[in-house]
Amino acid sequence: MNILILGGGGREHALAWAVMQNPKCDKLIVAPGNAGIAEIAECATLDIEDGAAVVNFCDANAIEFVIIGPEAPLAAGVGDRLRDAGLLVFGPSEAAARLEASKSFTKEICDAANAPTAAYGHFTDAGAAKDYVTAQGAPIVVKADGLAAGKGVIVAETVEDAHAAIDDMFGGAFGGAGAEVVIEEFMEGEEASFFILCDGEEALPIGTAQDHKRIGEGDTGPNTGGMGAYSPAPVLTSAIADKALEDIVKPTLREMVKRGTPYQGVLYAGLMIKDGNPRLVEYNVRFGDPECQVLMMRLGAQVLDLLHAAAENRLAEARVNWADDHAMTVVMAADGYPGGYEKGSVIKGLENVPEDSFHMVFHAGTGRKDGQFIATGGRVLNVTARGASLREAADRAYGMIDKIDWPDGVYRRDIGWRAL
Repeated sequence: MNILILGGGGREHALAWAVMQNPKCDKLIVAPGNAGIAEIAECATLDIEDGAAVVNFCDANAIEFVIIGPEAPLAAGVGDRLRDAGLLVFGPSEAAARLEASKSFTKEICDAANAPTAAYGHFTDAGAAKDYVTAQGAPIVVKADGLAAGKGVIVAETVEDAHAAIDDMFGGAFGGAGAEVVIEEFMEGEEASFFILCDGEEALPIGTAQDHKRIGEGDTGPNTGGMGAYSPAPVLTSAIADKALEDIVKPTLREMVKRGTPYQGVLYAGLMIKDGNPRLVEYNVRFGDPECQVLMMRLGAQVLDLLHAAAENRLAEARVNWADDHAMTVVMAADGYPGGYEKGSVIKGLENVPEDSFHMVFHAGTGRKDGQFIATGGRVLNVTARGASLREAADRAYGMIDKIDWPDGVYRRDIGWRAL
């Protein structure tokens, strides 16, 4: 099978690594890819949000199966263009991708499906939004309605902070994503991620994870795209996962079918868990990053078979073979991230790090210059390891980091601290 993966981050490197282990993969192209992906697969320059360009590329390269990594091409309807051209695609339609592209749409679906989530208000002007915050009090959560690259969520500790966040969003701080705002009740509890493959009808859970969003140790400082993750998530027990599947995920999928927009792809349910009860924080319509890295590490070659089954509406016959193991990924970022940071610093020592089914460095923001790896983004490397226990996985991951010579790289030494 000739396969195309769209995307160029750590998530896509992890997907490519897992797919390449499956003998059913004859040829793999990743667009645009990165310097790490180029070590294992062909990379191509392509506008992945231009559906017509992607279709033409698939025709020219005899592609049979397309896996869409990031949310932007899904929200832009690239999956629809590919399906219209007769290609097999893993990823939801533009209409179904609204579960991530519009937070107010997700709330509407939850209301219709009676799925437990935070109380909320949806606003198109700042005055009404501020009145709602004043009436509800703080802490309270202010969210840009649209896609904001994971950064359009403000947990406001005071009413004044919430008002400032509302002004920022309606003032254009998040571009078009903040043209509408959703304001939610602040939910207490522990947050975890639940990943479910969907084929339009069936739902197949494929794992749990927890990530660390804050830049600083002890989960302090500003939010980032994610500084590390581990799987499985201890707080998401099998009983709680079953409850989330029956009370949140399956009712959502039924509602999507009822609306004529069945969901096919991976559904990433962010859950808040308190007293054994899960409530939905948000849906994402793609694998999380860096959660994907730990899931791929644990799933390995079977990933291609599972994604293919979802794309062909065959999940009813699919099974997940889990090893009784743990995985952890630690993000190495450019110094200064998530604020301003320098690009172009040289990364040495990667040749000293083992790469096998227990150790992998997944690249995110990397390039090549004069035969050396260089940093080209904020989050740069995902140092990932498996072990029989979370402690063993952590020890292996941090042991790998010790072999990497990158003075401009920063990372947290406490990934997984709650579980450990």
